Amino acid sequence: MLLSSRHWPSKLSSDKFLSTSFLSGLALAMIAASVSVSASAGTLSGKPQILALSETPAGEDGEEVNPAQVPLPGPLRQVPTETYRAPESGAASENGSPERDITRPHVSPEGKIPEVSYDYSKLPQAVQDTRKKILDIAKAGKIDALKPLLGDGGEASPMLSLGEYDGTPLEFLKSLSGDSNGQELLAILVDLLESGYAHLDAGTPNEVYVWPYFFAYPLDKLDDRQMVELYQIVTAGDFEEMKGVGAYIFYRLGITPDGSWKFFVAGD
Repeated sequence: MLLSSRHWPSKLSSDKFLSTSFLSGLALAMIAASVSVSASAGTLSGKPQILALSETPAGEDGEEVNPAQVPLPGPLRQVPTETYRAPESGAASENGSPERDITRPHVSPEGKIPEVSYDYSKLPQAVQDTRKKILDIAKAGKIDALKPLLGDGGEASPMLSLGEYDGTPLEFLKSLSGDSNGQELLAILVDLLESGYAHLDAGTPNEVYVWPYFFAYPLDKLDDRQMVELYQIVTAGDFEEMKGVGAYIFYRLGITPDGSWKFFVAGD
C-alpha cells in the first residue's frame, strides 16, 4: 500500500528526534571521558614520562615502579677538590728536622713560592755531574746505558715507584714507556732535566734538587710563561687533573747534594 504524502512529515520529525538524541548522548559521553582524563592527569606531578613496556622498570616482585622514583646514576668520575697539603710531620731526624717523603709533592701549606733556577752552573758539582750523565744518555736514546746509574734495586738505587714493582730497575723503566725501546721515557727525562729546578730543604737530611720546579710550586700562582713551560711536560688534560689534587704529580726527578740520583717517580 502506498503512503500518502501527508505521512512523510511525521516520519522525518521522528528521524530528526532520534538523530538529535543520539548526538546529544555522544557529546555527553565525550565530555565525561574528557573530565576523567583530566582528573587522572591532575594526580601526576609534572609532565608524565612515557616509557615502552620494555623500558618500564620493575621491582623485586615484578610490580611496575614509578620512573620518577628510580634513582639516577652518579657522575662517571669524580675529581678530588681538596688542595694538596704536605703530610703532617712525623718522627724527627737526628738534628731535629722533621722527616718527610721527599718524593711526594712539596707545596708549602702557606702557599710560599720556592726559588726557581735555570742556572745549572750553580748546582753542586756532584749534582751537575749526575744530571749531565742522565741527560746525555737520555738524548742518545739508549735506555740500557742507564743501568749503571739505576743499580740493582737496592738502597743505593733511585726510587722509581711509589709502590713495589717487579723486575730490575731497568726492566721496570722500560715497562713504563709507551714504546718498546724506552725512548718515550727518555724524552720525559730530557724535558725534566732541561726545565727549571728547585732546591728544597737546604741544610737538612731531606735536602734535594728537584726537576721540574712545578713539584714545589703552587699551581694557582703559575704565570703565562710558566704555563707554557708546564705544557712542554704535561697536557692540558693532565693539568686539569692536577688542579683537582692541588699539586704537580707527573714525573719528577731528584738528586741529593752528594750526586745521588734519589728518585724518578710519578703520582701522588
